Amino acid sequence: MTEMRAGGAQRDRVPRPPAFTEHFATPWKLGSSWSVDELVAPVPERSGPMLPTFPDAKLSAVLCLLADGPNGAEVLLTRRSMEMRNHQGEISFPGGRVDPGETAIEAAVREAHEEVGLDPALSTIVGELEHLSTIVSKSYIVPVVARLDAGERPHLEPQTMEADRVMWTPISELTKPLTYRLERWGNLPLDRPLHFFELDDETIWGATGRMLFDLITLPR
Repeated sequence: MTEMRAGGAQRDRVPRPPAFTEHFATPWKLGSSWSVDELVAPVPERSGPMLPTFPDAKLSAVLCLLADGPNGAEVLLTRRSMEMRNHQGEISFPGGRVDPGETAIEAAVREAHEEVGLDPALSTIVGELEHLSTIVSKSYIVPVVARLDAGERPHLEPQTMEADRVMWTPISELTKPLTYRLERWGNLPLDRPLHFFELDDETIWGATGRMLFDLITLPR
């Protein structure tokens, strides 16, 4: 196994099967960084119609919020509380279930306000990343991309028990050497690839890892 960055406590909580393979090639230049303008330029306004892959999928939406920082674009992430029933300690985007009568955008913005205190008036919606389905939570997720409007960055912190950390992570941290790897777990349906970003203090994987990978690898 290639020695990656430390990855934090979550690194040892990943429920890997007995058999899996690792792949370390990156489709980006190591250490790559982009401004928010460059990062969002190829994001489509709509990534396609909603087509859940199983009949009982629960419609969900997350907010992928970007802001310019001293080293290029940064993305807003949260760490799920260990008190949660599912996905304890995992890094995620603010988000949750889409309520009846809501659009995915409305749900993503509402959830970000409820979870971290983001004023809806401070961000502008850009578009959507590719929709995806999760097996464990049986969710159909719409990743809504937004950018923080110019001005002083607001103070954000956990507002509920759902999250215990709010973090602005530079995209350049995700593209550093010894940070990214792809794993293939042989017991998953369709042998899906799982994308891992191991930072110095946290491990990002699962649906969040997939969405970040999709964002970074959009053709630009």
